[in-house]
Amino acid sequence: MEAEKKIPEQPAKQSTENVSSQPTMVKKTKPKKDPRAKLYKPERMLIMSSSPHLGTVDNVPKIMWTVIIALIPAVVMSIFYFGWLSVWMITACVSAALATEALINRMKGESLTVKDGSAAITGLLLALTLPPAFPITSGILGTIFAIGIGKHIFGGLGYNIFNPALLGRAFLQASFPVAITTWTAPHALVDAVSAATPLGGFKFEKISTAFTDLLYGNTSGCLGETSAIVIIAGGLFLIIRKYADWRIPVSYLSTIFIFGGLFWLFNRVDYPSPWFHMFSGGLMLGAFFMATDMVTSPITPRGSWIFGIGAGVLLVIIRLFGALPEGVMYSILLMNAITPLINRYTRPKYFGEPRA
Repeated sequence: MEAEKKIPEQPAKQSTENVSSQPTMVKKTKPKKDPRAKLYKPERMLIMSSSPHLGTVDNVPKIMWTVIIALIPAVVMSIFYFGWLSVWMITACVSAALATEALINRMKGESLTVKDGSAAITGLLLALTLPPAFPITSGILGTIFAIGIGKHIFGGLGYNIFNPALLGRAFLQASFPVAITTWTAPHALVDAVSAATPLGGFKFEKISTAFTDLLYGNTSGCLGETSAIVIIAGGLFLIIRKYADWRIPVSYLSTIFIFGGLFWLFNRVDYPSPWFHMFSGGLMLGAFFMATDMVTSPITPRGSWIFGIGAGVLLVIIRLFGALPEGVMYSILLMNAITPLINRYTRPKYFGEPRA
């Protein structure tokens, strides 16, 4: 009996060991892919923010310093014609603009905005609108007014209604009417035109100026009135870089050419030719560098046309029938005043907006 019991125990034990020694094969099943994973990926987070949503490599400092670079040829020509008078005036106005900007930043408790170039370009443009022999102290005073009143009293860059440089120039026009109409003849060339500016000479004495002198800047006038050809080159550079709206200078200049030409065709003795209108005074500087100011000009294409046409009509009226021979400054400032109204009535309608 004992042998019968031991016989079945041994194979049973052996079979158990054989089964346990063999590896168990477990079939691995791949997890099913969720079809929603193609539509939604958690790692891509959506950011909710207000407009604008399109990014750009351009910024305020880059645009401002590019405008200053575009003005370098005009600065060089002003130094060529007026020498150290131009150097001192430009240096004083730019330095005063930077110092005033830094002081106001400190008073308002905000970070310094000197490096963005907005204050530097205001001082430079103001200097280019002044006569070469204008008192340095008066130029500094006008620069302080341009930065403090023309810019920061409205809230700073982006909030000013008027072009700060032109507003500073208007302040100097009202404060120092004699000094700002006292002109110095360029001394770089022997046969330079002296005494009155071409606009003043024609308006009060019916004296014409050669076209070549107007084109290359061999005339009396403000620092920025020298050499219209280099100012046009700098303006075209800004238009190509898309830092200036081409519609404004095109509409501004073409309106002056057509509207002023109509008077010239009617009476060629009392009224200047349209080419004289185009290349005399500070028209080119105002058309390319002041009327195209991004803050004080319309933001819509149709508004830009209205702005340029209105400024052109005003300039011709001031030049022909006003007491002053030049009207660039007032034509742009008056259109700056109605720019918010132009933006309001020329904006495109949004989808679904009911008709008025």
